[in-house]
Amino acid sequence: MRRFIETLKNIWRIEDLRARILTTLGLILVYRLGSFIVLPGVDPTQLDALREQTAGGLEGLLDMFSGGAFSNASVFALGIMPYISASIVIQLLTIAVPYFQRMQKEGESGRKKMNQITRWLTVAITAAQGPSYLFNLHRQLPETAFVVSGAFFTISSVIILTAGTLFIMWLGERITDKGIGNGISLIIMIGIIARLPFALAAEFAQKLEQQGGGLVMVLVEIILLLIVIMASIALVQATRRVPVQYAKRIVGNKQYGGVRQYIPLKINAAGVMPIIFAQAFMFLPMMLGQFDTEGSGKFLQAFGDYTGFWYNLTFALLIIAFTYFYTAVTVNPTQMAEDMKRNGGFIPGVKPGRKTVEFLDSIMSRITLPGSIFLAIIAVLPALASLIGINSQFAQFFGGTSLLILVGVVLDTLQQIESHLLMRHYDGLMKSGRIKGRVGGSAI
Repeated sequence: MRRFIETLKNIWRIEDLRARILTTLGLILVYRLGSFIVLPGVDPTQLDALREQTAGGLEGLLDMFSGGAFSNASVFALGIMPYISASIVIQLLTIAVPYFQRMQKEGESGRKKMNQITRWLTVAITAAQGPSYLFNLHRQLPETAFVVSGAFFTISSVIILTAGTLFIMWLGERITDKGIGNGISLIIMIGIIARLPFALAAEFAQKLEQQGGGLVMVLVEIILLLIVIMASIALVQATRRVPVQYAKRIVGNKQYGGVRQYIPLKINAAGVMPIIFAQAFMFLPMMLGQFDTEGSGKFLQAFGDYTGFWYNLTFALLIIAFTYFYTAVTVNPTQMAEDMKRNGGFIPGVKPGRKTVEFLDSIMSRITLPGSIFLAIIAVLPALASLIGINSQFAQFFGGTSLLILVGVVLDTLQQIESHLLMRHYDGLMKSGRIKGRVGGSAI
C-alpha cells in the first residue's frame, strides 16, 4: 500500500504526465455526459422498452460497446463502432488493393491520406446504420414517444447520429495526441466499464431473490471472473522466443563472437481483431431478423440466440479462422528474415533466406493454433456463464471482446504511465518487473 501511494505521488510530480492524465479524464467525462443526451424529438421518459431489449442478447453487446448510449437513444447511440468498421475495411484494402499498399509505404503522408479516407468511410457507414437504428427505435417505442416524426425526424436524426460518431472519433484522437493511452481504445473500454455497476447490481438482485446461498454464489462468480481475467492477461502477454545467433564481427582490431538474442513471437499476434471480425459476421442474422416481421425461421432463430450451440460453434470456428488470417496479415516472415539477414543474424541450424522464412512460418502456424483455440474459448465464455444461471448483463464480463479489450487497454495504458516514470528515473508500477502490453497499443 505504501509503494502504491508513493507511485501516485510520483505520477503527480511529473507535470507532463499529470497534464496528460487530467486531459484524458476531462475528455472521457465529455464522452460520458454525451451518452445521456437523448435525440431531439424522442421522449426520454418512454425508453423502457428499448432498455428491456438491450438487457441481454446481441443488442446488449451493442449497448455495452456504446456505454449505454444505444439504450438511451442518445446522440452517441452508434458509438465508435462505425469508425472501427471503417478501420477494418481499410486494413483489408491494404492487403488486396495496390493503391492502398503504396499509401502505406509513403510514411507520414500516406498515413494522413489513409486516416482521411477512414474518416469519410466512417461517415458513409454511420449514415447507412442511422436509418436502421431509427427503424429499431420505432419498432420498440410507442408512437407517443416521438414528439416529432416523419422525414424531417429521420433526416435530422441521421445527421445528428453521424455527427455524434465523428465527435467521439475526434475525442479519441485528442486523447491519443494530448492524453495518455490510445484514445479510441480507452473510449471503448470506458463504455464497457460503465455497464459493470448495473450488471453487478442486477446479478446481486437476482441472487438475493433465490433461496439459500445467493450471496455465496455471487462470491464464487467473482472468483471465477478473476480467474478468467488472469487467463486473459496471460493470453495478451504470452510470447514464444526464437533464438537468433548474430555472426562474428570485427570492430577495430577486436573480434567479437556471436550474440544470442531472441525474436519474441506472440502466441496471439492478432489480438482481439479475430473476435471483432467474427462478431461482425454473427450480427448479420440479428440484423436480417429485425426486418422479418412474421418470424425469422429456424436458421435466424438459431443464429440469433448467442447462448445457442450452433451460434457458439460457428462463432468459435470463425475466430480460429480469422486468427490465422489476421496473423498472416500482421506477421510477415519474409520481412523478418530479410531484416535478420541485413543485421548479420541467423537462426542456428537454419539456412538464411527461404529456409528461415519457412522456419518462422512453421513456428507461427504452430503457436497460433493454441492461441486461436484459447481465444475462441474466452469468446464463448459469456454464453456458458449465461447457461449456468449468471445474469446476461454480468455474463458479458466473463470473456469475449469486452474482457480482452479491458485487459489489453489497461495493460497498454499502465505501460505508458510506467514509461513516463522510468524515463524520469522513478520506480515503475510493478516491483517484479516491467508491464508488458500488446504490440501496437490498440484495442482494435
